[in-house]
Amino acid sequence: MDHFPIFVATQSARIIVSGGGDAALAKLRLLMKTTGRITVFAEDPAPEIADWAAAGKLTLVRRAMDHGDAVCARLFYGANEDAAEDARTAALARACGALVNIVDNLADSQFITPAIVDRDPVTIAIGTEGAAPVLARAIKADLEERLPQSLGLLARIGKTFRRASYALPFGRARRDFWRDYYFNAGPKAVADGEDAVRPALDALLADHMGRTARAGHVAFVGGGPGDPELLTLKARRALDEADVVIYDRLITPEILELARREAVMIDVGKEGFGPSTPQERINALLVEHAADGSQVVRLKSGDATVFGRLDEEIEAVEEAGIGWHIVPGITSASAAVAAIGQSLTRRGRNASVRFLTGHDTKGFADHDWATLARPGEVAAIYMGKKSARFIQGRLIMHGCDRQTPVTLIENASRPNQRVIETTLDALPATLEAAQMSGPALTFLGLAPRAALALAPTLKTQEFA
Repeated sequence: MDHFPIFVATQSARIIVSGGGDAALAKLRLLMKTTGRITVFAEDPAPEIADWAAAGKLTLVRRAMDHGDAVCARLFYGANEDAAEDARTAALARACGALVNIVDNLADSQFITPAIVDRDPVTIAIGTEGAAPVLARAIKADLEERLPQSLGLLARIGKTFRRASYALPFGRARRDFWRDYYFNAGPKAVADGEDAVRPALDALLADHMGRTARAGHVAFVGGGPGDPELLTLKARRALDEADVVIYDRLITPEILELARREAVMIDVGKEGFGPSTPQERINALLVEHAADGSQVVRLKSGDATVFGRLDEEIEAVEEAGIGWHIVPGITSASAAVAAIGQSLTRRGRNASVRFLTGHDTKGFADHDWATLARPGEVAAIYMGKKSARFIQGRLIMHGCDRQTPVTLIENASRPNQRVIETTLDALPATLEAAQMSGPALTFLGLAPRAALALAPTLKTQEFA
């Protein structure tokens, strides 16, 4: 992020614009929405600028900007449409301590003006750091359609009521009140006119004052394989409402970004044969935070019900008398098999599929190797990198064909996804050559479809 988004106070602040043509007009139409004191320096201003000056909306100085003209200015816009004059006036503004923006000159600007969706006092700024103005305008148009004009009115009235809302306890009680206002009571009241909104707020506050505080609760949420677009709507909503998020090592930063900024974020990562947070500690954290009334999200990679030690955590929460529910997620096997264009079951090939773990709390996990070794069997093996040689040995020992196809998918669904095709015979050597560092899922009995294997986005590597 080369430009950090902030909102600058403009009330009574001096804002200088140098230039009187089309570039200046475009900036002035936006700047006149503020409460700043705008001064324009232009020898030959456009008629609209002269009209605005005559109406008292800005001050027009019919000459080029000179030394000292930007004293006490907070913002300066170089809109001369002449590189040399923009550079000259920008230097004058910097000397006076003003922040400088030069129209269509990102490199020499100290700040940029984003595309804006105006529902005053609700303001949404959209910036692309100059990379894609067309995209910014498209996003703005989409938001303009989605946000009703009444939103600004509700926000202005709500702003005057903020001190009254302090009668509610800080935190969730206030958030529940304001959520109820903006998404339920407020829109209903504004349909009857502006005068109906304030009485509706008074009634809503009285209702919330009489409510019993919501009890602490734990949502066991499947975070999916890593792509935030694969989160369910319920998972997104749970993250938005969470006071505390207790998350696994494999949860991607993009998904964690979806949680509320105020939420307490706790990393309880586990790694096979590596550093881990003890399960007892995780159980204690769940109980500790939910017991104080917090809404807790226990965020697990993939689906929470698959190799997630979910039952142990549910039992700990139940023993403490805390409510809970499960939000299922897309398991990594579903995302990974989609990456190779296959299905987990196929008529005439296999009527069942096994989800296996490469290791458990005692070490390498044992399975029904004789059944798995039969022709046509399909298995999705989680956490199988370190146990690959053990799995290979057990399967071959029970008669599995050494040329059985095996596919490894690293970082399934993520931008750095990698698909590697091999055989049971070459599996350990393939893993060693691949030097995988991310989470990987191993498919026994499945190979990528030929068309997908050639696709450049698949990044398939072969190690024979």
